Formats: sequence, structure tokens, C-alpha cells
Amino acid sequence: MAADEHFWDDNDKAQEVLKERAQLEYITTEIESLEQALDDCLAFIELAREERDTSVLADLPAQIDEVNARIEQIESQRLLSGAHDASNAFVSFSPGAGGVDSADWAQMLLRMLTRYCEKKGFWVELVYLLENDEAGIKAATLHVTGDFAYGYLKSERGIHRLVRISPFDANARRHTSFAAVDVTPEVDDSIEIEVRDEDLQVDTFRAGGAGGQHVNKTDSAVRMTHIPSGIVVQCQNERSQHKNRSQAMKMLKSRLYEREMERRREETKAANADKKEIAWGSQIRSYVLAPYQLVKDTRTGEETGNVEAVLDGDLHAFVHAYLLATAEA
Repeated sequence: MAADEHFWDDNDKAQEVLKERAQLEYITTEIESLEQALDDCLAFIELAREERDTSVLADLPAQIDEVNARIEQIESQRLLSGAHDASNAFVSFSPGAGGVDSADWAQMLLRMLTRYCEKKGFWVELVYLLENDEAGIKAATLHVTGDFAYGYLKSERGIHRLVRISPFDANARRHTSFAAVDVTPEVDDSIEIEVRDEDLQVDTFRAGGAGGQHVNKTDSAVRMTHIPSGIVVQCQNERSQHKNRSQAMKMLKSRLYEREMERRREETKAANADKKEIAWGSQIRSYVLAPYQLVKDTRTGEETGNVEAVLDGDLHAFVHAYLLATAEA
């Protein structure tokens, strides 16, 4: 294939073919490895029967759990067949009802999804961050790069609800907070999204926030407003205003594309209810830290009492349940 003399005539298409081949090779290799692991489990069972000694099966439950987890991983990837599931993604965070608690909750979600992406082997870049004065964040955006980044992360789009004893309440009362996560695929150059100059308002400002090496030195940060739609995107992570503007345009095109796709889904009555008011009754998932501990997804019924692990990025069960539910819908 790659040896064909005309294979590299179209570099973008060639890269796409090689990427698809790598994905197929990964699945094939993983299936062969799983078959060997299952054969090993069966061999241990046969040995225990022959020797009449069950002690050789001590590690078998852990081995079976590992095999099941790997099978679920392959199954999840098989379910990622949407038009843009293989794309990179932009993930945005914004607090809702709940004041400073919600700003803090939005920052917790930022950390949770960053940890999840790191565990998946994705490259995560913080392209925008606006910190809240007291605690937490007012807004943030991640650029996530990796195979099927959008396909996995789209399950997190929606309103997330937190119930806990507020660390900001002197009376230690229980508070309910809300924050929104928005996930859009990074639109590649093969998809035509027209953005006219006259429809744009571009503002530059000095990057702020902890850790910015060029804070208050240059007006390199870019805020881009698409006037017809009201969509606003911001980027501040690059030193160059030109690079920030380029990244902001990618984000804007991705948001415009996702909005058009959502409009079409609504027209065909196939839209889901992900976009709702950031308040009570609209959550996709609830995280309860007090008086008991439970994380429950309202869309799939998936739940766990290990809240700490979930907040540290262990989202596989929730993502897999969502992919199964949407595939069956």
C-alpha cells in the first residue's frame, strides 16, 4: 500500500489511510493477545482440575477482570463510528447556579477530565483559563489531541451536579452546585465552514492567570466573537497573537459546525437534551459527596460509590455505558 508510487501524491489522504491501518492493526493485535490470555486462564483451570489443587487459581479472578476490561475497551472503540468520533476535541467548562461553589466545581471537572485524558494517552493543552476571584474558574477550554478523543469525550457534554458540604460555608452546610461541560470536534480543513470577516469581532488583551510567562507584557490573547451566532471563543496559551488567533478560529469553526449539526438533529427530532440551563433538573450526572457517596449518570443509570476515583479521572464505566446506550438508541 505505502509502497505504491502514487500513495503519497495526496499527503493528507495517505496520512488518513495510515492512521486507519494503525487502528486496525491495534485491534487485531489486541484480539490475538486476548485470545492468548483466555487460553492461559483455561490452562490454569485445567491444571487445577488435574492436580486437584485450587491454589493455582489464586490469581485467576484478577486475570479475568483484566481480560474483561480489555474487551470493554475494544467494544468501546467499536462503538465509535460517528462522523467525527475519530477527531480531536475542544472541551469547555463554565460554572452555573451555585456561586463560588460552582466556580470551584467547574475547576474540579477541569481536573477530572484532564486526568481522564491523560490516562487515555491523549495530549491535553489548556488554551484558555479565566480564574474566579475567590476560588475556582469562570471559564476554561482544553484542546485534546488523540485517537477518538471526541468520540470518548462527547459523553461528558452536559450539566454536572455536585452535592457536598461546602468548604466556603462557615456553617458547614450542604450545597448543590452545577457546572457545564461542552465538547465539540475539531473540524478539519476538508469541511467547509464559511466565516466572513464582517461577521467577526476580534479583541486582543493581555493574558492573565497563574503561570503565564508573558502575563502583562503583550496583548497576545485573542477573544473572537461571531456576531450572527453570538458565539465567543478565547485563546491565550500561545506567545504569538497570530497563533492564538489561528487556534481561536479553529475553535469557532468547531462550535459553528457543532451548532449546525445540532440544528439538523433537532429538525429530525433526533437531538438529545445535552444543552440545558445550568441548574436543577438538567444534569446528566450527579456527584454526591454528602451525606453519602455516589456518582450516578441520569442517562444510563450507571453508578458507583467510588467518588474519589471518578473525580481522579476514572470515567471508563460511564463513557462505555453512554456509548452502549447511544448505539442502541
